[in-house]
Amino acid sequence: MEEPKRLYKSSTNRVLCGVCGGIGEYFNIDPVVIRLLLVVFSLMAGGGILAYIIAAIIIPEQY
Repeated sequence: MEEPKRLYKSSTNRVLCGVCGGIGEYFNIDPVVIRLLLVVFSLMAGGGILAYIIAAIIIPEQY
């Protein structure tokens, strides 16, 4: 039986904390797309910054 897919912060594809890289790896898309969406959401009332900080705290590191 295959192990379920888990969301981790990326250890190889990171700029700050590896959150966008981890989300990109989880959904199998380019992390640059996730980073661009983060910028767009950050420009819209700062929600992206808060979401990134929360994700950086609660998403575990990949070992």
